[in-house]
Amino acid sequence: MAKGRRSDFVPRGAQPQPSQNNMMQKIQQMQDEMRKTQEELETETVNVTAAGGAVTLVITGHQRVQSIKIDPSLVDPNDVAMLEDTLVAAVNEAILASQEHAAKRLEAVTGGISIPGLM
Repeated sequence: MAKGRRSDFVPRGAQPQPSQNNMMQKIQQMQDEMRKTQEELETETVNVTAAGGAVTLVITGHQRVQSIKIDPSLVDPNDVAMLEDTLVAAVNEAILASQEHAAKRLEAVTGGISIPGLM
């Protein structure tokens, strides 16, 4: 070290680099928050209505259907195919809504950083 120079001297305009230890702590904190958010998503639910409100689904942030309610007027024994198609569309819509909910929750933790294999 040159005589008269402080060891913590940073030239004007230069930004000090974060220490590797500090970066590791931030990564560990993000991992902890991700784990907590993933656990919360297991119990968080999204309510979705389809077919003009005739079908209501409740689905978790882990894409697990909790319940399906069907308006009795939708049940026609002579047109089971229509009910089946409506349920498929409603479940797919609910899965999409659940995935969007989970992505928003996880984005809040990652700050928008894409992490391969996360979703």
